[in-house]
Amino acid sequence: MPDDRYRLSLLARARVWAAPQLLQLRDFCRDCLEDIPLLTRIASHVGLLLLTVLTIGASAIQIDLNNDKGGPTVSAPTDLDPLALPPDPIPDEPVVLIQAPVPITTQPKRVRRDVVKYTVRSGDTVSDIADEFQISADSLLWANAKLEDNPDMLSVSQVLNIPPVSGVLVMVQNGDSVKALADKYKSKKTPADALVQNIVNFEFNQERHDLKNPDYALNVGQYLMIPDGYKPYVPRVVYAYSGPIPATAARGTGNFGWPVSGRITQKFWSRHPGIDIGAPTGTPVYAADSGYVVQAGWSNVGYGFMILVNHGNGYLTRYAHLSAMIAEVGDSVKKGQMIGRVGNTGNSTGPHLHFEIIRGANHRNPFGLLPGR
Repeated sequence: MPDDRYRLSLLARARVWAAPQLLQLRDFCRDCLEDIPLLTRIASHVGLLLLTVLTIGASAIQIDLNNDKGGPTVSAPTDLDPLALPPDPIPDEPVVLIQAPVPITTQPKRVRRDVVKYTVRSGDTVSDIADEFQISADSLLWANAKLEDNPDMLSVSQVLNIPPVSGVLVMVQNGDSVKALADKYKSKKTPADALVQNIVNFEFNQERHDLKNPDYALNVGQYLMIPDGYKPYVPRVVYAYSGPIPATAARGTGNFGWPVSGRITQKFWSRHPGIDIGAPTGTPVYAADSGYVVQAGWSNVGYGFMILVNHGNGYLTRYAHLSAMIAEVGDSVKKGQMIGRVGNTGNSTGPHLHFEIIRGANHRNPFGLLPGR
């Protein structure tokens, strides 16, 4: 009996202690059910926890369908060429990653298939026009008979023929043949046989002539392009002043100075026997060396107003396209003495000084005789 009373007393005490706790749990559950946002948060946390557990479990499981019962094997495709795969890196060696090459497609340059008509603008030079159309300056001159012997005949509004490529552009005349033209315009660099093939293979010519004919029939009056052809240059012959030398004439030293301050706009080359120095109209022009004036006036060959100085030592210098002439024929001038002003007279596309150095019948490159720029 005492034991039963003792047990009942313990059970009663447990009920008394548990009763308030159960009431609090009931109230908490009721509050949770009534508080929907709180319930939502709890559910989302529990769901996230379950998803995390499932993900970890799935990543740790390896499914092997090739079991002892001979089931099918599911694996990655194995038909790749093993030679196409990079070799496994050697342990303890750094792995070097090489960027795959990026293919670059270069569009071939398209050759023009016609003769372009170009109208000269202010400031143009023969060499500038040739560079613009990616041909040689000689090719441009050969295609325009008026300029061929004197590039300084270039003038504003003049219309030029622009050949499709560098070489000799000719108008076919009676009696012309591919072989004869190749012999005429051959060079050491490109012999006649090579020129014949150049002419026949050039699409520009195929459109204008019957080059499939064994005799290469040419149509008179049509253009024919001779790619890489060369027209020999026949230099102009000049004659020095042969009149009496003034008693007071100064004699040159052979050491030339720059005749004007400005910017080089055209250099010396086979068809341009001097240099062009661009400067504003009216800029002073000075004698490059001492001597006496043998010509001063208007030139009929494109130079405009021009002065020619004899230096008494075999050299002459020419100053062309002047706007004003200060020195006169027979005047003795000293090196550095003002003799005229820059202009735009004659065949000129902009104000500049055309300057030449002549010795005997030959034009010398002024860059080789003037002090360094």
